[in-house]
Parts: sequence; structure tokens; C-alpha cells
Amino acid sequence: MAHSSKIFCCFSFLFSTLSIIPLSHQLEQHPLDSLTPNEFIRVQAIVNQSHPTTTNDITFQYIGLNEPDKQALISWLQNHRSTPITAPPPRQAFVIARINHQTHELVVDLLYDNIVSDHIHHGFGYPLLTFEEQNGASQLVFNHAPFLAALNKRGLKVEEVICETFAIGWFGETKQNGRVVKVMCYYLDGTVNLYMRPIEAITVTVDLEAMKITHFRDRLVVPVPKAAGTDYRESEQTEPFGPELKGITVVQPDGPSFIIDGSRVR
Repeated sequence: MAHSSKIFCCFSFLFSTLSIIPLSHQLEQHPLDSLTPNEFIRVQAIVNQSHPTTTNDITFQYIGLNEPDKQALISWLQNHRSTPITAPPPRQAFVIARINHQTHELVVDLLYDNIVSDHIHHGFGYPLLTFEEQNGASQLVFNHAPFLAALNKRGLKVEEVICETFAIGWFGETKQNGRVVKVMCYYLDGTVNLYMRPIEAITVTVDLEAMKITHFRDRLVVPVPKAAGTDYRESEQTEPFGPELKGITVVQPDGPSFIIDGSRVR
């Protein structure tokens, strides 16, 4: 699986947040401030340098701040009040990555740009799904002949079908089943409210490591709910409508009662 940037939605949020924070506050970094976009990029580069993508299969499931030791943080806060130039505790990132089909929990030091801890998780549980994995698994069914035959049996148009992946759950098994997801599909054709039109009684499971369908079963034909009355878009609504809401105005003539200082709200 090709390596790609998987920094999740917080990455784009950080970009937008930093754009509205004054530069003076950005430079005054608190030890508990979230990682910046540049730090995300540095962390990925450090891990990739340790595990080159030319010889390793890497996906990043999580990157976040590895919070400093509480006593070190308290000591810094006490000294910072009297001596603002006091050096903060070492800034580190905590990373969960899949490297060659193993779950690594890494701690990356952002001062020295190196990995200080690399632990392989062998217990139960698996890391978050990536968007690429979910999209890849969802698309497999459209090249799976039994699935296409099941759609045809129901009289459904394949171009109106959309699929999603869901974790299969853990029910106390003593043997691990691997990173497996189930694929559930829905039918559009006249509505964008896909969850109102599930294609039921079709079971599909996918092995994310091998990226292939490991189980398929078409149990019975369940009629798909009709599309009429399910579209929630304003353009699709018809009269009579409910009463219009009365106007409301919120005024703070003296400004807000809070101050945003970097990532802190006072």
C-alpha cells in the first residue's frame, strides 16, 4: 500500500485555526498546544526516514501531542511566571502507524528529530481505519461478480449504489481475526438520503491487509424502501411549510466575555 498523508480532519482544522491566531501568540507556544501543521510534516518525515517507504508499507493512523510529564509541566509553569524565557519540557509526538502489517506505537522527539520509542502492539484491538482503506474496501464489491448478480436480482442500477465500511466489532474471541471490515451498501436513485434506502440481506467482509473480499453471502431479497419523501434538501421540499421563525439579534456592545490566547480560552 502506497504511503500517503493521513493526518485526519484536525490537520485542516489546524491550518484554519492558525490563520486567525495573531503571530505573537503563535510564537508563544504552550507545552500543551496541539501539534502545528509543520510539526505533523516533520513527524511523518522522521518516521519515514526510520522506515523508508521504498522498503516498507506504512500508513499513519494517528499523530498527536505526547503530553509532557505532569511534574515537569507544573515546574515549567511555576518558573515561567517569574522567568518567561524558561525552556519548556521536551516536545514530543505520539504516533500510531501500521508498518508492514504491524501496529507501531511511536514517540517522536521534535527537538532532536528522532524516534525515542517504538513499541509493537501485540494485544487485542487495531488502529483507526484510514480514508484510503475504507474507500478501497468499498470499491471492491463493484468488481465482485456475486455482488453484481445480487444487484441485478433486485433490479437495482449499479451506478446508483454507494457503499461504506464498518468495523465488525469484537465479541470476546480469543483468536484475533485481523483487520476486517464489513461493507454495507445503499441505493440512491431519486434521493441523496442514502441511509433511508439500505440494500439489506447482503453480507460482505473485507480483509484490509490483503484488500480482498473474504466472505460474501446473499441471504434473501428484501425490498428497498421507496425514495419518495426521503430527500431532506430544501430544493426538494414542497408546501405546506411550517411557520417562519421570528428574527433574533444577539448584541455584545462591550465585546465578548472571553479571550482567545493561542489554543487557550480564558
